[in-house]
Amino acid sequence: MASTLRFNGRVVLVTGAGGGLGRAYALAFAERGASVVVNDLRGDFTGVGKGSLSADKVVEEIRRKGGKAVANYDSVEEGEKIVKTALDAFGRIDIVINNAGILRDRSFSRISDEDWDKIQRVHLRGSFLVTRAAWDHMKKQKFGRIIMTSSASRIYGNFGQANYCAAKLGLLGLSNCLAVEGKKNNIHCNTIAPTAGSRMTQSILPEDLVEALKPDYVAPLVLWLCHESCEENGGLFEVGAGWIGKLRWERSLGALVRQRTQPMTPEAVKANWTKICDFDNATKPKSIQESIGSIVEALNKINSGGEVSANPTSRATSATTSEFARAIGHKFPPLYSSYAELDTIMYALGVGASIKEPKDMKFIYEGSSDFSCLPTFGVILAQKSIMNGGLAEIPGLSINLAKILHGEQYLELHKPIPRAGKLRCEAIVADILDKGSGLVILVDVYTYSGEELICYNQFSIFVVGSGGSGGKRTSDKAKAAVAIPNRPPDAVLTDTTSLNQAALYRLSGDWNPLHIDPNFASLAGFDKPILHGLCTFGFSARHVLQQFADNDVSRFKAIKVRFAKPVYPGQTLQTEMWKEGNRIHFQTKVQETGGIVISNAYVDLVPASAISAKTPSEGAGLQSTLVFEEIGRRLQGIGEEVVKKVRAVFEWHITKGENTAAKWTIDLKTGSGKVYQGPAKGSADVTITLSDEDFMEVVLGKLDPQKAVFSGRLKARGNILLSQKLQMILKDYAKL
Repeated sequence: MASTLRFNGRVVLVTGAGGGLGRAYALAFAERGASVVVNDLRGDFTGVGKGSLSADKVVEEIRRKGGKAVANYDSVEEGEKIVKTALDAFGRIDIVINNAGILRDRSFSRISDEDWDKIQRVHLRGSFLVTRAAWDHMKKQKFGRIIMTSSASRIYGNFGQANYCAAKLGLLGLSNCLAVEGKKNNIHCNTIAPTAGSRMTQSILPEDLVEALKPDYVAPLVLWLCHESCEENGGLFEVGAGWIGKLRWERSLGALVRQRTQPMTPEAVKANWTKICDFDNATKPKSIQESIGSIVEALNKINSGGEVSANPTSRATSATTSEFARAIGHKFPPLYSSYAELDTIMYALGVGASIKEPKDMKFIYEGSSDFSCLPTFGVILAQKSIMNGGLAEIPGLSINLAKILHGEQYLELHKPIPRAGKLRCEAIVADILDKGSGLVILVDVYTYSGEELICYNQFSIFVVGSGGSGGKRTSDKAKAAVAIPNRPPDAVLTDTTSLNQAALYRLSGDWNPLHIDPNFASLAGFDKPILHGLCTFGFSARHVLQQFADNDVSRFKAIKVRFAKPVYPGQTLQTEMWKEGNRIHFQTKVQETGGIVISNAYVDLVPASAISAKTPSEGAGLQSTLVFEEIGRRLQGIGEEVVKKVRAVFEWHITKGENTAAKWTIDLKTGSGKVYQGPAKGSADVTITLSDEDFMEVVLGKLDPQKAVFSGRLKARGNILLSQKLQMILKDYAKL
């Protein structure tokens, strides 16, 4: 037998509990261990009068059976007083049953302002006031169960009850909102539409039917919905005579009645009316997100000149493997994007690079001698290639954009990403997996500079609620996530995200309002905007690169992550890392909660020895090498004279193909001066960075150094004024 549902330690408030349904609820909760507040104003069923006798009788009945109960005689329009009774008597409030109600039936033309307002105040405003008084207490204790009492007449309409139906329908809307807002604090809110005999139904139902519809046949549903083990939230139930049924919204597939660049007309509505009202392929939306998602999908269809497809839920569950076959291999239109150093710096700041960490300067200051692009910047352009409406155009699939989640991400670099450039992204649907609760679409994106492959991404996109068609569950094309080792981590790094982190990261191109707009985040079920998953991805990769590769981007080969939970801006990210050869396993947590937000992740590094083997001897094949050697020879006879005039050490970083290819030092500060290959043996007064080609342009007088600085082709740091004395070296003395 199933275990008995108990409410020991719980405090239940039932409004209108002096008789009928409310009395049945109060007695049932008390019998199962709850402490009960029996509220009843006890006027007549129109709301006139007041008395304490009914509430006292129910309390006495509960106490006589060994239960705990207190009475309250306030109107539900004084919700604070009713909840205070619970707090004063029992110290807490766990469950609120909004049951109190009155009737003032009139045909619509005869409803007075008083009849309308009184019904709204008791049913809708009264439930609001009582629930609001209990809400913060429930939030603090991370538990609450709320029942709103609607009516079958509000669902279907009933002659002479316009005021009553309007209030009862309002309760359903209130309940749905509370279900969304309360979920994160374990507060559930459900609505019942009972049919039961009571003093309110005596005027509209035959006496024998009133007797047959006992309140005792409704109470068990209310108790179950209020039990701590019940996960139901936001439901609507009709109940009576021992029968219970759940109701849900249904919506026709609908029809597009306008075309791109064309006006929408009532004649078009008329022509499509049969299709608009056809429920053959009806959808059953459960949330505002699903509703908005369908509208977004329709807009995409209008822009592409297509037709409205079947509901993503109903269609996907009936999709065949042949439809998947149509989608697999689909190529997205190529995306060409240019970016500058500013874009890579903006990205680095967006994923937490900071001047607080000196080694991060190479990612956020273009004047750094070893300025580099963070490897994970490779996801930015790739993401744009599939998120600009392309998902809605995959043949054989109908994707609700409001129901997609970023499940996993893989990035592999074939060479360091250039600090600036123009790249081409080519995306293709690699495979489709059916996980039962949804589809996983694997999208491969290849990024090229000219014909050279720079990096490869695989996006694992989860489409919620679209599975169950019997498709394959695994793919040899998927880049698999890998479990972390079963031992304490070898290294742990933390970073506290800024409250502006999401606002900063979105400047790299992810404009989803979920990450900036509190109202939109609320619609998605979050109490405030969340951080981008790929922002957390960037933080984590930066930690691994810093800890195990000394921020050397040439050693970064690949990264794979699984996104587990959201992160809120301002929270602290904690990356735990395990080194096993050249693979660094990691997981990322929110330090404040301990929750894992990135799991089953790893970074593959190129061995340091392999990098050394790839690096040619410094200066080999560079035109500048000949110039520095010649400067050294020509200064041999006049070095002391030049040192007296210059008194500075110059360090040169010569680049080739975005990487530092050679370093030279011209020491005109001590002795007779000297020129040698390599960094300054002491400290340099000025460090100058430019390419081998631009160096030759400067030496030959074809490129003005000041113009080179302003255009970003020449970068100098240190005592910049001393660089003016280079004219002595390059012209007056060396006579190059």
